[in-house]
Amino acid sequence: MPLHPDFERVYTLAALPINSCRLILQRGGEVAVARSAERTTLPAHSDVAHLLEFALEPVLPLGKMGEAAYAAVSLPEGVELPSEYEFVDIRQLFGALPLEEYLIAGYAGQIRHWTLISAHCGSCGGTMSGVNKEWMRKCSGCGNEVYPPVCPALLVLVHDGGDGLLMAHKPGWGDRYSIFAGFVLPGESLEECVHREVLEEAGVIVNDLQYAGSQPWPFPHQLMIGFRARYVSGEIAIDEEELDDSRWFTATTLPALPGPLSLSRQMIDSWVNEVMGAI
Repeated sequence: MPLHPDFERVYTLAALPINSCRLILQRGGEVAVARSAERTTLPAHSDVAHLLEFALEPVLPLGKMGEAAYAAVSLPEGVELPSEYEFVDIRQLFGALPLEEYLIAGYAGQIRHWTLISAHCGSCGGTMSGVNKEWMRKCSGCGNEVYPPVCPALLVLVHDGGDGLLMAHKPGWGDRYSIFAGFVLPGESLEECVHREVLEEAGVIVNDLQYAGSQPWPFPHQLMIGFRARYVSGEIAIDEEELDDSRWFTATTLPALPGPLSLSRQMIDSWVNEVMGAI
């Protein structure tokens, strides 16, 4: 789920009407919202402007969408919000906030994380500063330039061409199973990563790869890339450092699944709908 197509990124506060902004107030992985039976809303600048004196870093400009503008502020533990607001884990806000604002909050978290880890140059230790025209920082000492990292990670839905779905389970997941996942290695194509991850984690060989979509996953900076793959051969033999179980399910006997926010769940739901529609 990308940002709304009408969202215009900005990189300086001067480009925003700050006094009329909606603010993404962040505390770790939490975001401040007001919740009622009817709706969930982000705070207006006018409601929480007095909290800006406690900000851990400068206000972060995000962008504009239509008449609305957005900026982010990172607050420390112990800051008291106005009574109508509370901090909520951002993942719990999926389906509560309007989707376009939920995605902006995720974007804010990703950029905030990057600003925290890029304060100093990884080459010489010098101070990094922004250039105010894009998300890039440049070292005042050696001139090294850095951009927000985006790490490609693959999701692989392994099916048997019928109604069989091979799923994976990790320690700590309870009853929940999901599809296979792994990071792309340097020098590796996406297709090579699909074959390697499934073989390493489950011991099976696949073919007939089909692209199934992508999703920015700002926890903190992954890009999830989905593929379907058809089982060819091999007995299940799990990588016990990664998984504690892998087994076949059918479209009508699926276990507990990932939440609806994730691309993995969307891929599973799409596959189930196709299988059930063909029966």
